[in-house]
Amino acid sequence: MGRIAQISKVIAEGGYDKVFHQTFECLPDEKLKKAYACYLSTSHGPIMGVLYISTAKIAFCSDSPVAYVTEDNKNQSSIYKVVVPVAQLRSVTPTASQQNPAERYIQVVSVDNHDFWFMGFVNYDGAVKSLQEAVRGGKASLHHHMYFL
Repeated sequence: MGRIAQISKVIAEGGYDKVFHQTFECLPDEKLKKAYACYLSTSHGPIMGVLYISTAKIAFCSDSPVAYVTEDNKNQSSIYKVVVPVAQLRSVTPTASQQNPAERYIQVVSVDNHDFWFMGFVNYDGAVKSLQEAVRGGKASLHHHMYFL
């Protein structure tokens, strides 16, 4: 049911491109390449949302606010966001669970060794391909910038 509500929200707000530009700070010439409904695995369980792949970054935004407890023991909730510039991407690794091969994940690792696990893709192979292209593009732009330094 949550997925239907999420799709309705995207249509009501003008499509993934518009939602992406409203949700994240974007560069003037930044273009959204792909958007994938999926889950981000966290220590508190999977979070349903959308993974966006643009010309400048990969970004994840939860479909709804995620509840958490603050340092002073108050209950709060907020939209869960992750942003990694493509130049900061180190690797993208497609992985299947040993116990259940149908459970497929995509591990994304940044150059500072933060890793993110995405799962539950409708189009898993397309997501892997798009993320791997983002890593290659990020490395090319990193080398490009290094050339001019």
